[in-house]
Amino acid sequence: MWRVRALLISAPLIILFTTVMASLSLLSGLFNRGGRRQHTYARIWSKWLLKLAFVKLKTFGIDKLRVDGSYVLVSNHTSYLDIPVILSSVPVQIRFFAKKGLFSVPFLGWHLRHAGHLEVVRDDARASLRSMTEGARLIRERGISVVLFPEGGRTPVSGIRPFKEGAAHIAIKSGVPVVPVGLINVRNALPMGSILLRPVTVEIHIGDPIETTDLKPSDRGSLNETLQAKVIELVGDPLIHTTSTASVKNAQTNPTAPVNP
Repeated sequence: MWRVRALLISAPLIILFTTVMASLSLLSGLFNRGGRRQHTYARIWSKWLLKLAFVKLKTFGIDKLRVDGSYVLVSNHTSYLDIPVILSSVPVQIRFFAKKGLFSVPFLGWHLRHAGHLEVVRDDARASLRSMTEGARLIRERGISVVLFPEGGRTPVSGIRPFKEGAAHIAIKSGVPVVPVGLINVRNALPMGSILLRPVTVEIHIGDPIETTDLKPSDRGSLNETLQAKVIELVGDPLIHTTSTASVKNAQTNPTAPVNP
């Protein structure tokens, strides 16, 4: 029954609403630099996306964050729906790291730049380190927050993959608090390979912010381990190991870069 409702009601309404909100966001970039207005549109879109899909959201620990605060949010990654869940519930100015090549794509690149999103290089370890350091500077200067998924991609099964150290590096370089985030049951709302949103209840758990002002770049390994343990604690999933060829190759060529969808 939910499939019929998703195909005949939810999907058409989501497509229509997404088109309208994307157009408004693009137009707002003509008059608003820095991305604050675009972020408002993104939050509205995220909230209504969940409502139109009949996905219920429960939040825990949101009061640990200041509305005017700047944070590095580190989350497990289970679904493309993770981003709307975070955007709709976390009351801070959120930006994302995106592949540098996307900023050269017509319209999309223009929107990313004017919305205040940050570039990251993924295929060159040295260039990646420079871009993350530059991103950390912008986080501090603009007073914004970023979301990072240190697993390096979505995990299609239960459990959490080992974290890469890029998120810890950015948090230390920016000097802002880093916050562990746990997402629960989002994978079931939009499983990998599916295009239909399922009417389930999802949860977002916000952990205690961890100060980074006294940490040095050499502390990123221990911070990474702490963040991984905190996220595992929030979601209640164990750590799993992946030895796929792609994962090994990525770790060898760029061991620190965080990867976002």
